[in-house]
Formats: sequence, C-alpha cells, structure tokens
Amino acid sequence: MRLRRGFTLVELMIVVLVLAIIASIAVPSYRSYVLRAQRSDATSALLRIRTAQEKFFLQNPQVGYTTEFGPAGLRMMPGATTTLTTENGYYNVSVTIPDPTPGATPQSFLITATPIAGGPQASDAKCTSFTLNSDGARGSAPSPIATCWK
Repeated sequence: MRLRRGFTLVELMIVVLVLAIIASIAVPSYRSYVLRAQRSDATSALLRIRTAQEKFFLQNPQVGYTTEFGPAGLRMMPGATTTLTTENGYYNVSVTIPDPTPGATPQSFLITATPIAGGPQASDAKCTSFTLNSDGARGSAPSPIATCWK
C-alpha cells in the first residue's frame, strides 16, 4: 500500500467553514472599531474651531464671533464660506450664532459636525451629530456624550 499525502475534500471544507465563521465575527467588529475611530475627525475639528473662534473674538472684540471659515473669518480655508469639511473628509462642520440683540456683538456660538451624506460615517447610527458651544458644552445625538466624545 502506498502512503498518500494531501488533504481530503472534507478536511478542506471544514477549514473553509471555520474561516467563514471567524470572518463573520471579525468583519462587523472591525467596522464598528473604524466608525468609532473616525469620530475623532469630528471632535478634533470642533475643538480646533472653538479655539479659532476664541482667538478671533479676542482679536476682534467689536465684531464678536464669526460664522466664516475664510480669510475674513477664522482663516481655516481659502475663500469665504460658512461650512467646512473636516481634515479627513468624514464630516461637514458649520457654525451658527444666535441672533444677538440689534446692534450688539455676538457673544456665543454653536459648532455642529454632521457626517457627509454617502460618506463612510453616514452609517454611524450611534453618533449622527456632534456639537460644541462657546461655553465648552459638548453634545451629541442620539447617543450620550460619553459614547461619542471618547
């Protein structure tokens, strides 16, 4: 009798089945990790913009806060605009200023980051928006701050 070497079809199918089970567990877990990691793109942008707003306010006390990211405002991008895409391109960021009393300088602001429609973060159902105001209060929706601002 000759000694046969190699694998049988049953052995190969068992290996393929085990690999499929491992992949079905690992891929969703990895995708969840990537979504959590990419949230830092929004949080770091909000903190940078808040710092730029405070600097603008100190340099222009007669104007107050601004909603412009361009050269006349926060100087965060060329051209005059009121929306900004984050550094890695996962979120759109906007600044809103509550209506001050007529003739008064704006004394507060609210920065909001939302995932770009059709982008990779659009599927992040846990954190659909991030907010940061002039007082430093953080917010997120629909999950609590502790989940989104990690």
